Amino acid sequence: MPKHDLVYLTEDSSHDAIIELINEEAFGPGRHVRAAARIREQGPHDRALSFVCTDDGETIASVRMTPVIAGGVKGHLLGPLAVRPSHKNRGIGRELVRIAVEAGRRRGSEAVILIGDPPYYQPLGFEPVAFKALSFPGPVDLTRVLVVPIAADAHERLKGAIAWRPD
Repeated sequence: MPKHDLVYLTEDSSHDAIIELINEEAFGPGRHVRAAARIREQGPHDRALSFVCTDDGETIASVRMTPVIAGGVKGHLLGPLAVRPSHKNRGIGRELVRIAVEAGRRRGSEAVILIGDPPYYQPLGFEPVAFKALSFPGPVDLTRVLVVPIAADAHERLKGAIAWRPD
């Protein structure tokens, strides 16, 4: 079995092209019409809270965090999270999520929100958001809206629209 030299780094602009390729591989061309993409196109993600994983110098995974206002909560939208097919099922995505959530917590984020697969994300600390509590700028499967509540009252204040916010 080949040795892997996995390194987790803060994203910078040199990663843009490979991250686009990794996201295209993972989500295809339809990724730009999703509700989360609609939020992300409102403003830039926060590079200081976005991370990549490299294997022997090659970027093989990434996660981004976008500042959002979600009802009365100043939080971050996690995603997209993508790992190259050659490196799936090795815990890389879970580690990127852990790093990003912890970085958001240190930055003072009140919650980390995502739209994703509950069986994957709930073991990582994500909980369902109350059904129809948040309104998105596009269609979304409301059963897939999840949150890591960092502020004690985050669930109570996650009511209303979700949109990009300037940091």
